[in-house]
Amino acid sequence: MGLFDRLKAGLEKTRTGLVKGIDAIFSGEKVVDQALFDEFEELLIAADIGPVYTAKLLEKMKEQVKRDDLARPEALKQVIRETMAEILKGADSPLVIPREGLFTVMVIGVNGTGKTTTIGKLAHLFRQEGRLVTLAAADTFRAAAIEQLEVWSKRAGVQLIKQNSNADPAAVVFDAVNAAKRRGGVLIVDTAGRLHTKLNLMEELKKMKRIMSREIPGAPHEIWLVLDATTGQNAIAQARIFSAEAGVTGIILTKLDGTAKGGVVLRIAGELRIPIRYIGVGEGIEDLRSFNSEEFLAALFE
Repeated sequence: MGLFDRLKAGLEKTRTGLVKGIDAIFSGEKVVDQALFDEFEELLIAADIGPVYTAKLLEKMKEQVKRDDLARPEALKQVIRETMAEILKGADSPLVIPREGLFTVMVIGVNGTGKTTTIGKLAHLFRQEGRLVTLAAADTFRAAAIEQLEVWSKRAGVQLIKQNSNADPAAVVFDAVNAAKRRGGVLIVDTAGRLHTKLNLMEELKKMKRIMSREIPGAPHEIWLVLDATTGQNAIAQARIFSAEAGVTGIILTKLDGTAKGGVVLRIAGELRIPIRYIGVGEGIEDLRSFNSEEFLAALFE
């Protein structure tokens, strides 16, 4: 299966819930009236697009109807796609990782989002690009997290810097930064699954950032927040808090294959205005891919 086909398969639940739902609403000889708009509004809300962007889509559709005096709804599908493209464009921000020196990434997020697995997939992706990769197991609160990252490091063929469980996470980061400085490439730091309401854990996150910047000016170069697409509004709330506390530079949205509510991508793009770096569309090691809004919409609509 090709890369685009894998993306399309990963978005099948959202495609079925949203796009096929649109087809059903727009089928036959229906007249464009308030009843049709009401039906469409329910569909968008169910896809987790949210009230703000649902209203924007409906407004654009109504403008088109007024401008073209359409009696049938087929042409409105293109308006929907174009409006979605306009919203998603803000989340496109190609990542440029220099080939020289050390590029550092801190990965944060609450438990259960697939954070450690995502780091393993990132390591594989960067290795496929021919980069040296170092992982830092700074989630020392759970022995299972260290073990899981060790499994992924072996699978991806990358170096892992770790200490025993309950070790000081900042000490792990210090060791990892200094080991990675000698090698160059990409350093990815795994952090504990921090509950965004836990002030002490947020403070520890800031401590790790300070150590990284002290050892390497400008580090961490990226701070990526892993969000679970199936949690909808909760993911948006997490992103707002983490962004305020930790300065998030990019979003990784996981588990899109497990939800019909992939419309949350629009909310993240429009409301948060933080680049979506990667999306997870399956459990396989190849199922983490760079986000591209045109490709994403093509996988939904074509």
